[in-house]
Amino acid sequence: MFGQDIGIDLGTATVIAYIKGKGIVLREPSVVAVNNVTGEVLAVGHEARRMLGRTPGNIVATRPLRDGVISDYTVTEKMLKYFIHKIGKKSIFSPRIMICIPSQVTEVEKKAVIDAASNAGARRVYLIEEPIAAAIGAGIDISKPCGNMIVDIGGGTTDIAVISLGGAVVSSSIKVAGDRFDEYIVKYIKKKHNLIIGERTAEELKENIGCVYPKFQDMEMDIRGRDLTTGLPKTVTVFSSEMMEALEEPANLIVDAVHSVLEKTPPELAADISDKGIYMTGGGCLIDGLDKLLQERTGINVMIAEDAISCVALGTGKALDNLDNMDKMRR
Repeated sequence: MFGQDIGIDLGTATVIAYIKGKGIVLREPSVVAVNNVTGEVLAVGHEARRMLGRTPGNIVATRPLRDGVISDYTVTEKMLKYFIHKIGKKSIFSPRIMICIPSQVTEVEKKAVIDAASNAGARRVYLIEEPIAAAIGAGIDISKPCGNMIVDIGGGTTDIAVISLGGAVVSSSIKVAGDRFDEYIVKYIKKKHNLIIGERTAEELKENIGCVYPKFQDMEMDIRGRDLTTGLPKTVTVFSSEMMEALEEPANLIVDAVHSVLEKTPPELAADISDKGIYMTGGGCLIDGLDKLLQERTGINVMIAEDAISCVALGTGKALDNLDNMDKMRR
C-alpha cells in the first residue's frame, strides 16, 4: 500500500490540498515565518499569516511564492514539507503529488516546483496547468471537441484559456490578480487619504467593500493606518465607490487579456464560447461586479463556478484518478 495521492493547488496566497477519497483536507495561507539568524521555520500557514507585518527584526514572515511562481525555493520546500507531513501523518510511504502551475511558466520554473515537491517527500511529482484543473473542478467536460473558456483569477496570476479535447488551444497568463488588487488599494488610500495601510487591511477592504462595477448602494468601512503627515495612527472611512476607482485599472487589464485570448480563438471554438459562456474561477473572481464588467465588455454570458476558490484543487483531485494511466504511459 503506497502513500495517498495528493493534489495541491500551490497558490500565491493559499495552499489547498486534496486527498483521493477524502476531498479537500487542507486550506492554509502560503505564508512562512522564518528565524533569520538560524534559518529555522517558526510557523507556517494561519499562524504565520497572523505574524505578517508584526515581527521583530530576527523573524521574517514571508510569502515564498510571487506571481504564481516560486520566489524563495528553500522556504517553499520547507512549507511543502510541513503541509505534506501535516496531511499524511499516518502514511509511512511517500505520496504521489500533482501540483497546479500557471499556464505560461518556463521550464526552469516547472523544474523548481518538481524539485521542491520531491525534496519535500513526494515519491513522484506531476504538473497540471491551472486553467485545465479549474475547468475540471468547475464540472466542465473538457474531453469533448468543443470550446470552453476559463478565466482563473488567483492570488498571483490570472490564467485564461480556451480548452477543447482535454488541452488548451489558446491560453494566456498575466500577473494581475488578487495581490495586485491589494497593491492598488494600498496606493489609492495613500494618495487619497494620506494614510499608510498594510497588506492585510487592503485585503479586508477588497473582501468587504471592493467592487469594479457600480453598486446600487454605496457601502462603507472604517480602517486604521498611519497618517503620513503626523506619523500617528488614524481612522478613516472608505466607501465602495472609492474602491471601484482604486480597482478600475487592474480590472481593465484582466478584461483586456480575456479580449485578446478571444481574438486569437479559432472561429468554431469562439462560436461554442458564445453559446456556452465564460466560466470564472479562483478567489479573485469573487470581487463584486467583475463578472458583470466582463459580460458587458465581451457581450458573452459570464458564470462564476460553484465553489470558485476550491475549483483548481478539486480539479487536481479529479485528475489524480488518471495517475495510474500516466504511470503506465511512462513505463
